[in-house]
Amino acid sequence: MRSRLTIPQKGRLLLALSSFVMATGCATTGGDSRDPFEGFNRSMYGFNQTVDQAVLKPVAQAYKDGLPEIVQTGVRNFFSNLADVFISVNNLLQGKVIEAANDGMRFAINTTIGGFGVLDWASEMGLEKHNEDFGQTFGRWGVGDGPYIVWPLIGSSTARDSVGEVLDIHFDPVSNHKPIAARNVMYGTRVVGKRADLLDASRILEEAALDKYVFERDAYLQRRRNLIYDGNPPRDSARLQPAPRADVAAEGGEQAPARQGAVVSLAAKEGEQQRVESQ
Repeated sequence: MRSRLTIPQKGRLLLALSSFVMATGCATTGGDSRDPFEGFNRSMYGFNQTVDQAVLKPVAQAYKDGLPEIVQTGVRNFFSNLADVFISVNNLLQGKVIEAANDGMRFAINTTIGGFGVLDWASEMGLEKHNEDFGQTFGRWGVGDGPYIVWPLIGSSTARDSVGEVLDIHFDPVSNHKPIAARNVMYGTRVVGKRADLLDASRILEEAALDKYVFERDAYLQRRRNLIYDGNPPRDSARLQPAPRADVAAEGGEQAPARQGAVVSLAAKEGEQQRVESQ
């Protein structure tokens, strides 16, 4: 009987792969200094795009077309509520006590009177939704991004965020849910729901970006920096990341800043993280 990797084992595998990639000689010369493994990353990006177009996107489209919006909102709220637990933990680790208390209150309210998070009463009461993870916590502690990495199925990351992802996976209440069959259903539903939320963004990206890999890389790095500093990154020119470029519009050869802004705005939604999760 074949043995299967558990979720914590997959987290350790991701950490080991991070070390392997940084130890291999697949770094490129020249180009963007933030992306020394561009050859490897483009290969993984192409693989992820193939999987997405063949499997995940059609399933997400069927999910979006087949379920009433109220059901999709309830599913989105349910998983968002579960995430508030460790969003609160990460806010506390970052020294943001008020925000951590806010997240704890959100979880308590939505889990009780919100029907296990299906209804987001906390937002209606004025309790702000935050977005924190262990990668952001490391960033607040002063850990640098490290090289940009694209992982198979997971997508965009950095060396720092890859380590954070290991902890995110380890403590994720969905990934650790038992029995395994129920966990897999929950996990699959979450992934499909997140991809469905990104359908509009992916359409705009296909129209706006001449080099989708470069656009998504720059958008990811910019967004992560903004998240770490809660939308107010320090104005240090030596550390500022260049803004994502749409380069050239599909027709007319003109720049497409409006579409670029639309993609970055959509990419900042709670559910997406600019990557397809896999555990």
